[in-house]
Amino acid sequence: MAKIFCVANQKGGVGKTTTTVNLAAGLAKVGQRVLMIDLDPQGNATMGSGVDKRTLELTVYDVLLESASIAEARQRSDKLVGTDYSYDILGANRELAGAEVEMVELERRERRLKTALAAVSTEYDFVLIDCPPSLSMLTLNGLCCAHGVIVPMQCEYFALEGLTDLVNTIKQVKANLNDDLQIIGLLRVMFDPRITLQQQVSDQLKAHFGDKVFDSVIPRNVRLAEAPSYGLPGVVFDPASKGAQAFVTFAQEMVQRIAAMG
Repeated sequence: MAKIFCVANQKGGVGKTTTTVNLAAGLAKVGQRVLMIDLDPQGNATMGSGVDKRTLELTVYDVLLESASIAEARQRSDKLVGTDYSYDILGANRELAGAEVEMVELERRERRLKTALAAVSTEYDFVLIDCPPSLSMLTLNGLCCAHGVIVPMQCEYFALEGLTDLVNTIKQVKANLNDDLQIIGLLRVMFDPRITLQQQVSDQLKAHFGDKVFDSVIPRNVRLAEAPSYGLPGVVFDPASKGAQAFVTFAQEMVQRIAAMG
């Protein structure tokens, strides 16, 4: 059975999509079967995985409206096939923005993705869901089917404020919709140890959240930032870069953490 994780943070621009695609590729590299679901209408995780969102015939939109199954809508990136980093992609494009409105009237609207995933969960070890930055019906679908949340965050003052909101949201979803939901861990991203404030916020996080803070730290890295313009995860674009190596290390830590949780 697949372990399902949302990569979420209500603050925008914190590296959610970068984390999702690089963790997906990193997990594939260490031998895991991975499905990456793009729940953001911008479709950045789709493009960053080497799939052109403009040419998609079926997307997560069709899955949520139950006009297609995940098995029908998923695909593999031609750019990743034949490498050690290949994973399945359930893509998104602008159509998905309309799903919010269309789903308001539907039954089980927050459990559509959970129902769809049940049909393929034995085919994967990990399902990673890239959530939009707002708490929308799309994010709610992700949180309702997830075993846990991975929170990428920059070590800055405002990030701590956003984290409080996210923790409260997770508590509410856990209480009302998904008893399994928990924070799996906080991932420090775009980290520069030379900046005193970042070091201070990092220490605060560890003091407050303890072992919920992943040991792995993703450094600020130009190669990771360049990779999406080539339609590749950073770990594939430049495997030797510090950012890529950090994500593969993070993937290994993720596998160990999940194994320890049973």
